[in-house]
Amino acid sequence: MKLFCLSGHPNLPCLVLKFKSVTVMLDCSLDLTSTFNFLPLPLVHSTRLAKLPSWVPKDTDANDVETLKALKRELKECAGRVFVDSPPEVSIPEDGLLDLSTVDVILVSSFQCILALPYITEYTGFNGMIYATEPTAQMGRQMMEELVQYTERVPRTNTASKWKEHDVFKTLPAQLREGLNPASLRLCYGLHDVNSALSKVQLVGYAQKLDVFGALQIMPLSSGYCIGSCNWVIRSHYEKISYISSSSVLTTHPQPMDQGLLQNTDVLVLTGLTQSPTANPDSMLSEFCSHLAVTVKNGGNVLVPCYPSGVVYDLFECLAAFLDNSGLMQLPVYFVSPMADSSLAYSNIFAEWLCQSKQSKVYLPEAPFVHEELKTISRLKVFPSVHGDFSSEFKTPCVVFAGHPTLRFGDAVHFMEMWGQSKANTVIFVEPDIPYLEALAPFQPLAMKAVHCPIDTRLSFQQANKIITDLKPLHVVLPEAYISPPTSLPQRTDLVLEADPPPTTFQRGEVLSLPIKRIYEKIEITPELASSLVPSEIRQGVAVASVTGVLEAKDNNYVLQTVPKQPTAGPGQKRKREDNVDFAPPKPHVWGAVQVEQFVQDLEKNGVTDVKVEDTPSGHIIHLQSEDTLIQIEDGSTHIFCEGNEELRIKLRNILLKCLSRF
Repeated sequence: MKLFCLSGHPNLPCLVLKFKSVTVMLDCSLDLTSTFNFLPLPLVHSTRLAKLPSWVPKDTDANDVETLKALKRELKECAGRVFVDSPPEVSIPEDGLLDLSTVDVILVSSFQCILALPYITEYTGFNGMIYATEPTAQMGRQMMEELVQYTERVPRTNTASKWKEHDVFKTLPAQLREGLNPASLRLCYGLHDVNSALSKVQLVGYAQKLDVFGALQIMPLSSGYCIGSCNWVIRSHYEKISYISSSSVLTTHPQPMDQGLLQNTDVLVLTGLTQSPTANPDSMLSEFCSHLAVTVKNGGNVLVPCYPSGVVYDLFECLAAFLDNSGLMQLPVYFVSPMADSSLAYSNIFAEWLCQSKQSKVYLPEAPFVHEELKTISRLKVFPSVHGDFSSEFKTPCVVFAGHPTLRFGDAVHFMEMWGQSKANTVIFVEPDIPYLEALAPFQPLAMKAVHCPIDTRLSFQQANKIITDLKPLHVVLPEAYISPPTSLPQRTDLVLEADPPPTTFQRGEVLSLPIKRIYEKIEITPELASSLVPSEIRQGVAVASVTGVLEAKDNNYVLQTVPKQPTAGPGQKRKREDNVDFAPPKPHVWGAVQVEQFVQDLEKNGVTDVKVEDTPSGHIIHLQSEDTLIQIEDGSTHIFCEGNEELRIKLRNILLKCLSRF
């Protein structure tokens, strides 16, 4: 069993498992952190960004006019940092470690782990199966379509490429080179790629058993993190692998985590722990509301960069209750995203994927989420973009939820440009996977307040350690980052994962040989063959039977069938000798230990009289002096050394076999 790691981010996994001749991809996440090296795409012309000075490496040859010209166009400096002035590019999973066209199955855990799917299905020759829950597929579509619209509505004619050349790249500042592989960068896919990739997805439900080529059985289980998110159990007849990714044991809107079928596994692969181990989600919600209230009461505006799905559902509920209690019911709240309307609609449609308390509301009947009522009474106003009707409805002070949380494209860039120079305004980051200082870098110097309130309900290190203890896996496999404290908190030795035996770790580009070896394979016997068996008792309570049949292997299932009857030859026909091989009668099987005294007597009966027996620590040596032959008898094996006399060897073998029991 081998495990390939194609992603360098522990919370954006892309792993490939090879087992029983089946290649399974576990998630296909897209790393958007590479976009932080690019300048934002503003919706309207930004004078500030246009006036940023160019940056050229000091080592650049002054006589190389073309390179100088290209780098001045491609590299810009802002507040002491260098950025690429080009449409932002994303980092795709490693594609040089194995041939991705050989992947048989892709298992998707959540809508955040599906964004790289078009790069795999459309550009690698992939022809396998993709399994995901319905909410994962639909919300993943929304995330991908939003990404496409954000990048396509601000077209750029020129794409920077000179800075990626090896001789140039090595001269760039460390902050631009660190953790970046130019070869893995790609421009965003198009809408056609999204539709084609998602058309290949097969929808599954929780606890649904799926057969993969007869070799493996896979089953999704609720992970408790977001609507439709799941963990996966992969099992053969004798081995079991559990894959836990982005799970939560907290009580939020999705169905709770199902741990029952994850127990007693041979290998547990664990990824997607909290990105904010010291931030309690409830405390972060309170802090979010507190900063929001202070800002709007002082006449300022609040920007919340967010994804169209996920934690934003809980934020709307929390915010509505807080505004009611704070006397701010008339505060305008806007949700601006091309996918905002469909995201809110789908969240109410997927009632069966929600926790019990929200499911029960459907039968009242009520909408599971508060945001439906907020929309109806116009306390939450939804718009696809800042163009069109938004301008006529827009009032300040207000709260705006807008994408994209990276602040490299989308309507959030427009609000950062518009509100960034007023200290009365506040931008609040709630998405835990976004390093907010990196997101803000191209907007410096910034007058507006920036607040980091990461709301991350995924497993903490303490919760993950408890789950490992409860599930009792034989082996644990996890990202290397999880066995040492976070770099920002080196003194927190409690923020690590532990297991007994010590866990196996991986990082991008590594191939692991997991300590699971196939020992047994299940074989079925047909009723006809089973009824023909005649067991022989070799000792009390133990009986064996000789089985002769034809083994049929089909779709990784093995069936032992009876030997076909020998066909009869017609009149005047002769059957070739080789045709009889499949219909030969079964040979008897011998068992037991050689009784030396009996063997010597049988030798004498067959004319071999000059026999000398010598005892050894491991058995006996019989020397036939007249024949210059040695017979070495040990426990479990017998060897005849007769110096190439084949006739004598066969004679001695036959005498020896008569001394053994047979069935």
